[in-house]
Amino acid sequence: MNQGKWQLRDQLGRLGFGGTGVGNLYRAISDEQAAATLEAAWDAGIRYFDTAPHYGLGLSERRMGQVVAAKPREEFVVSTKVGRVLVPSPATKDARDPEGFDVPAEFRREWDPSEAGAKRSIEQSLERLGLEYIDIAYLHDPDVYSMEDAVKTALPALEKLRAEGLVRAIGVGTNTAGAAMECVEAADLDFLMLAGRFTMLEQPGSDGRPGAGLLDRCLELGTGVVSVGVYNSGILAKPDLPSDAHYNYSQASEEILERARLLARVCSEHGVELPTAAIQFPFRHPAVVNVTVGASRPEQISNSAERMSAEVPRELWQDLQERGLIPA
Repeated sequence: MNQGKWQLRDQLGRLGFGGTGVGNLYRAISDEQAAATLEAAWDAGIRYFDTAPHYGLGLSERRMGQVVAAKPREEFVVSTKVGRVLVPSPATKDARDPEGFDVPAEFRREWDPSEAGAKRSIEQSLERLGLEYIDIAYLHDPDVYSMEDAVKTALPALEKLRAEGLVRAIGVGTNTAGAAMECVEAADLDFLMLAGRFTMLEQPGSDGRPGAGLLDRCLELGTGVVSVGVYNSGILAKPDLPSDAHYNYSQASEEILERARLLARVCSEHGVELPTAAIQFPFRHPAVVNVTVGASRPEQISNSAERMSAEVPRELWQDLQERGLIPA
């Protein structure tokens, strides 16, 4: 990785802004609320903003661009994603998006791992964002579509786009540690965006899960890990766990609830709230360069910034290790 890319890594900061919420994930918010949330992120010192065409069928990119494009370009980093290209869909324009975003289904997502598809996706994203260039382009969820396409077509295409200067850096964004490992080994990636697989409740390779050694391998290769989904879709997001807490987008099992409650109790014994420990936990591995969290309200950003800056005593981590709740 050249010096310029190390500089890009440093620009991310510890906390990033994830654009799912301003893309109307699960519920619609107004343009004004989205703008206020993005401005709150800027005011909190956040300078890394992540989005994707998938998020609200382009809505997240448009809303993000309306705020960040007005800021000094050299002061922030924007990442978006390729793989899913948006194609107009007149037949479904009066329906709602079936993939969890409260927006009209005016477009459909089309998997296109080719170089031409990646270029088309980047060009569309630049138009929606109102920017002249993208800092980081991630291949989005290749395991959902085709890992063969990812390894043989999409990743070489991204490497070529980086070499041509269309994007400054490339990576892969995935929820699957095994897929992440396959991509890290297959291409010269600058970044890996790993969603929900390195948290206080779950680590690659633990309990027989795939991806053992993933973060160590990223460190060896110089691939910076951006950790997202650190609350495992909600179960680690509150100091006191409700009985209907969600884990990985589903109702948490009693076993997972009990483990999370134990984590919360140990944190409390050390004067730390569970979400504060959860948002800082990924930095225990040196491959992790940033934690990015989503938000749809300004106060969510304020809470995340406070949790990231709060002091977590070393004794808490030691206690959790001794109890076998987190790895050494």
